[in-house]
Amino acid sequence: MEFSDHIKTANVEDVVLRQPLHPPSRGTLCITGHHLLFSEREEGSSQQVLLLLRNIDAVEKRMSGSSGTITIKCKDLRVLQLDIPGMEQCLNISRSIETLSCLDNVSEMYPFFYRPTDLSLQDQWGLSTPEKHYTQMKELHERWRLSSVNKSYSVCPSYPPAVIVPNCIDDETLKKVAKFRQGGRFPVLCYYHRKNGMVIMRSSQPLTGANRKRCKEDELLLQAVIEDSDKGFIIDTRSSQQVHQARMTGGGFESKSFYNCWKRLHRQMERGKALQESLIKLVEACSDESHSVDRWLSKLENSKWLSHVQTALSTAGLLAECVERDGHSALVHGYEGTDCSLLICTLAQLIMDPFCRTLEGFLALLEREWVQAGHPFQQRCAHSAYSHARFQQESPVFLLLLDCVWQLWRQFPLALGFSEALLLRLANEVYASDYGTFLCNNDQERCALGVKDRTHCLFRALLRPAEIDYYSNPLYEPTELAIWPSVHPQSLQLWRGFFLRWTQLAHHLEEVQEEIRSMVIEWARVAQR
Repeated sequence: MEFSDHIKTANVEDVVLRQPLHPPSRGTLCITGHHLLFSEREEGSSQQVLLLLRNIDAVEKRMSGSSGTITIKCKDLRVLQLDIPGMEQCLNISRSIETLSCLDNVSEMYPFFYRPTDLSLQDQWGLSTPEKHYTQMKELHERWRLSSVNKSYSVCPSYPPAVIVPNCIDDETLKKVAKFRQGGRFPVLCYYHRKNGMVIMRSSQPLTGANRKRCKEDELLLQAVIEDSDKGFIIDTRSSQQVHQARMTGGGFESKSFYNCWKRLHRQMERGKALQESLIKLVEACSDESHSVDRWLSKLENSKWLSHVQTALSTAGLLAECVERDGHSALVHGYEGTDCSLLICTLAQLIMDPFCRTLEGFLALLEREWVQAGHPFQQRCAHSAYSHARFQQESPVFLLLLDCVWQLWRQFPLALGFSEALLLRLANEVYASDYGTFLCNNDQERCALGVKDRTHCLFRALLRPAEIDYYSNPLYEPTELAIWPSVHPQSLQLWRGFFLRWTQLAHHLEEVQEEIRSMVIEWARVAQR
């Protein structure tokens, strides 16, 4: 079916647009296969608002006489209101928005049609590959190898074709281990700590089941990770109770009897529906226009969002301590190993690794730990906080990561080489984007749809000269030291730049920050003369 089949009314005159931080304006509304375009028709004004339909989370309509009002609630938390003359026109526009904003066919989404003049589809798509990453890490080559056991995605559908594993573990052993791990996600190396040679591995849960099954190949692989070391740590993002419940449904944990050199540490982290509900409650609190501070603070606390931020940073800090301070390797997993495991592995690397705190290093980290590692973006980010449609697989785990990174950025304003603007841009792009980076659920799906050949890469676009200055932190001073975040409740704050971004207060703060940024850049230029 063509896009035009979903559009009964392509444009409407005399529409009134009401949007945050702007006075109402009158003009023409146009709808295309991927966008809403509003053009102001006031004399002397040329204002245009272009909204990607994929950014729309919920549509509400209200009819009054011969006209109607459409309220559009966006995934970036904007709320727009369109007053449309003519009942039929209003209903047609509303139906078109509802249909076109929820298209399921990935190859019909806008990144496959986006063709900016300063980017070419012939350009390299990503920042790196597992092969390049391994080649650059010379220290790994003695004990670790690059395996292509998953080159056809037959061993693990959510892993990339190449992964880093211990040298002494052959591909046949890996295949047996994959059958013992949920979704085939056998333990792979995600981080090598240059200071002491310790590593972070990640995987999914072992399928021990109620009968306490074991897999000698799995035990051999984990023993090879710690080699002659006295022990390693397993950070399990589930509680002890959840772990034992998982055994009853075929999952489980690494028994001390068979993994006697590994010590299990349980840190329960919410995911899935609980995290989604937390985001919904937080956005409701931030939308509350009552002036009661007590009520607002009560709603904020009841959302438990900052508790999730605290738990994530605390668990990442624990992982970093195991590797950096205690000098032991670690394995991280929960259930599938595609959500909380990626979250705390990413944060731990930011805490320990100076390169990951640079602008390019951070984007490369996201590409490696989220895009290549198989976070199911298509499922997790189908809707944001306003949608009335609820799917079990939705969860704002990546948004939680960005919030945690913002907390680090706020606590260590000189240590990170990128700005808050980058985090806000990523928060927008993960839900609705011109680029193909966050399409699909894993590398296999992207290859099947030709995402890397037919769309542009967001991370490469963010590193263009025109963009890099804007997303860099002008106060950045590189440090080789680890940055240890405070997780005391008084040290964590609501990310106002995101959750209150469409309020007048946040707008003023943004203007002040931009003014300070300009002053710092100017001082730096003067100092260089």
